[in-house]
Amino acid sequence: MRRRPLLQALATLAAGTALPARAQATKVVFGYTAVTDFASVFVAREEGFFGKRGLDVELKFVPINSTIPAAIQSDSLHIGGPTPSVFLQSVDGGLDHVVVAGGGMTSKTITGFGLVARAGSGIRTPADCVGKKIGVPGLGAFLHVTFRAWLKQSGVDYAKVNFIEAAFPQHGDLLRGGSLDAVVTADPFMSRITDTGAGYVASYYSTFLPEGQPTIVHVARRDWVAKNPAAVKAFREGVQEAAAFMGRPANDARVRAAIGKYIKLPPEVLAKAQISPPTPLVSEKQLDGWVALMKDQGMLKGSPAVATLIAK
Repeated sequence: MRRRPLLQALATLAAGTALPARAQATKVVFGYTAVTDFASVFVAREEGFFGKRGLDVELKFVPINSTIPAAIQSDSLHIGGPTPSVFLQSVDGGLDHVVVAGGGMTSKTITGFGLVARAGSGIRTPADCVGKKIGVPGLGAFLHVTFRAWLKQSGVDYAKVNFIEAAFPQHGDLLRGGSLDAVVTADPFMSRITDTGAGYVASYYSTFLPEGQPTIVHVARRDWVAKNPAAVKAFREGVQEAAAFMGRPANDARVRAAIGKYIKLPPEVLAKAQISPPTPLVSEKQLDGWVALMKDQGMLKGSPAVATLIAK
């Protein structure tokens, strides 16, 4: 071999071996809805808690929570955040999905969601809801199921209430236009409705709920979890670090900025929004509580083996 080609060959070999290839981040598409219960995911994305663990998490907005399991099943999402009731119904219907982490949770201190009635509707009590058209952000989702439980606890037959599925951003317009008599909604949309005078809070019914129940669970297909154990571990650790970050008052402004980026809130609304406390790890006991609530409403055909529904 001539000297010049030999040197070029050696240089090429050195270039290929001296510097190791940079590891590519694992892409994860995550589906969320427009509520603060996803704050730990927003924070983990913005603060780099996913990135430093080798995850490139793309956040995709989903208008209606109850459509998230279908998007996960079709591989449009790798991980998504349905409410526990939506998740358990999807499993009951035959989807093989498992919980990998958790989002927000109930707290007696949170009054960031409730029953908001249209101005002039006269709705004040559970009995006033009979025969009315009430919007919920997802049939079978968290707010729908817990509101029905509150009505039943109050002696009202929820079958006599007309529930209509409507995405959070539509709630104010539907009340103003008279299409709905009330909505079961959450901040920041609840505050925006009351601030404009389109409606008033008839009940912070959420305060009757047991403490520490997950409002959102982050789930994935079981086969995807089996094929991507490192990504699942990194995702779970990322939201755990974000939960710890959220627990420090000095970080409040950065937490709110992360929320505002993904659910598009004006500064004055963002400043007042209540943020659901995070519960990054979901337990069997927590899911058992949801199973009992749903069975009481005839929402499940079988009895889910809860221990098998949480990814290890």
